[in-house]
Amino acid sequence: MPTWAVSLGLVSGLLLPIALLSVHRNSLRSSSQVRASTVDQPLPYPSPYPSPASSIAPNTEVGVRRQLNYDEWVQLLKREAAAIAARSPSKLKVLAGDSLSLWFPSNLLPPGATWLNQGISGETSYGLLKRVKLLDHTKPQTIFVMVGINDLIRGVRGETLVANQREIVRHLKAAHPQAAIVIQSILPHGGDRASRRYLASVKGDPAAKERQHPLWVDRLPTISSRWIRTINEKLERVAQDEGVEYLDLHSAFADADGYIKEKLTTDGLHLSIAGYVLWRSKLQQVGESAAKPPISHSVTSP
Repeated sequence: MPTWAVSLGLVSGLLLPIALLSVHRNSLRSSSQVRASTVDQPLPYPSPYPSPASSIAPNTEVGVRRQLNYDEWVQLLKREAAAIAARSPSKLKVLAGDSLSLWFPSNLLPPGATWLNQGISGETSYGLLKRVKLLDHTKPQTIFVMVGINDLIRGVRGETLVANQREIVRHLKAAHPQAAIVIQSILPHGGDRASRRYLASVKGDPAAKERQHPLWVDRLPTISSRWIRTINEKLERVAQDEGVEYLDLHSAFADADGYIKEKLTTDGLHLSIAGYVLWRSKLQQVGESAAKPPISHSVTSP
């Protein structure tokens, strides 16, 4: 078993089934592409993101790598959730969302808790809504929801994104009445800077001509920072209406122009190690249990 997998087991306190699932998961993640559905606008969706930086993704050589489709990823997460439910750790915290959660390095997660990562690359609010029931038999202390950027990339209406997040929260509240549920703001992106960087990186690469550019290359420049702030304001109101917590990460990650700060990202979408370190510091600000009345955690850059 690789050193990183042993460390994961020690930090989270999981039993052997979890460790084995983690080895299997990480042996596949770096080459996996998934498809996510949305309620609004079915679009060709080969993969919205390039592979994250190798410094974040574990470089394992376990077995033969293959691509997982979306349903296979869901089944993998279902097994992980079931194993956690059987273990029933006392301080369970869940990351639920897209690739931003998926690629959170386990060694950077706040200590003192068992972390269950339920992120899928390319996930949308509708996809998370359809699979959030996988957590029903777990007993989490805190559930952090991070989803929405893929909706915007795919052209899903803001009203639909917000409505889906409201339904996600309502399901989590009903299934986990004792848990602190935290809606996290949508992060800023790199806009046309990210698109130009990607196109420059594949310029002159013969293989690039044979494959389709990721969807975000064309879409990011059309998603304004103002629109993301508007969506986040609506998500904060959802949190207030539903009596859950809201964690404003956007203001900590955005530069003066509303783009993601260069040092916090690898490609204008995914986070660098510095980005995850900043995110970790904000997770640590969230209390051990839900506060009444709900707290809006507005954070700024250190």
